[in-house]
Amino acid sequence: MKNKKKTSKSSGKPVEESNNNKELKQKIKQLEKQLAAEQQKSQDYLTKLKYLQADFENFRRRTEKQVQDAVTRSNENLVSSLIAVIDDFENAISAGEKTENKDALLDGIKMVHKKLDCLLATEGLERLECLGQQFDPNKHEVLAQIPTNDHESGTVIEEARKGFVFKGKVLRPSVVTIACEDSKGEHNE
Repeated sequence: MKNKKKTSKSSGKPVEESNNNKELKQKIKQLEKQLAAEQQKSQDYLTKLKYLQADFENFRRRTEKQVQDAVTRSNENLVSSLIAVIDDFENAISAGEKTENKDALLDGIKMVHKKLDCLLATEGLERLECLGQQFDPNKHEVLAQIPTNDHESGTVIEEARKGFVFKGKVLRPSVVTIACEDSKGEHNE
């Protein structure tokens, strides 16, 4: 017996090949639909990413402006407070030019100085207290070392320039003289 393959009457091709072509075409259409769907998803993600990048850039600019505005407001408040101190100094200068009483002038200057100290203290500025303390390179700069037996070596015995701390950070270290061992064994003051 001979195997006869069934053929399509219209094309004369075997039926199995025709079915395979239909399956392949269906599979291709299905894959093309999936590809189109994935391409659309990719485009949607890209669009969302672009919007997110734009939103982030706007957020960054807005935040920078808010920080700058806050700094400006803080500076305005400090400068406004300092204007009152300038007025006091101008009044003291004017009074000093008209008076012979230098003690009154000195008292006026001391009051202005105290007012300025209080103003800066409310902003967070503090003086470094260093006399009698051990030398700390983070807070002090050594101007000189004095040999003495009256103080422990490394103790701050004199302050040439005041140091300042602003909200826990040293703005300006104190310039100090510290005690060191008297190698001669003499008593110095």
